[in-house]
Amino acid sequence: MTMDWEDLLFLHWPVEAAVLQELLPAGVEVETFAGSAWLGVVPFRMARTRWRWLPALPTAHRFPELNVRTYVRAGGRSGVWFFSLDAASRLAVAGARATFGLPYFHAAMRCERRGRSVHYASERKNGGAAPVRFLGSWCASGPVVKAAPGSLEHFLVERYCLFALRRGQLMCGDVAHPPWRFSGADVQIAHNDMATPLGCRLQGAPVSVLAAEPVTVAAFWPRPWPARK
Repeated sequence: MTMDWEDLLFLHWPVEAAVLQELLPAGVEVETFAGSAWLGVVPFRMARTRWRWLPALPTAHRFPELNVRTYVRAGGRSGVWFFSLDAASRLAVAGARATFGLPYFHAAMRCERRGRSVHYASERKNGGAAPVRFLGSWCASGPVVKAAPGSLEHFLVERYCLFALRRGQLMCGDVAHPPWRFSGADVQIAHNDMATPLGCRLQGAPVSVLAAEPVTVAAFWPRPWPARK
């Protein structure tokens, strides 16, 4: 699939590695930086979403999405592990669960630009799932840069595959896009209990806040992992 990610904000908090490791399946190991694992809450907007070479689907090509994620290693590769992904499109939720095996949930969501500020609201509506919410706003500030190799920012954002468990089988899906370009941001978080289902409380302000410039992404079909020879 190809898609654009717009109005994206990376929010990250340090978390004890042992807490997150208990939530991961066998063969997936949490990665650490500066002695901590990291939990990310990432609100953004999907745009121009479509299968390659096909036109966009009318109800599933532009919608807000929000994910909760950490960073892991499996079978010799580093990547992203998603604990949850909330999306405003029911069709996108159903499709991603069926094809990628990702833990998508339907949510009532709003992402609005007001001048230079982005205002974002999400409330999970998936039947039987924890009714978590995120409510906040941000405004990018400072110079636009790329992540320096070896930095915390590079560890958090420069990752080009995801892992997921589908019917008991660990899967790996590649993603491709240019390196992230981002700035700092002035952030106001009115409500955020997105990590509550994990047994985590995200205390205080996020340690890392990055407002990313839009990027065009290609996501490839997931395959069993480790790769079969």
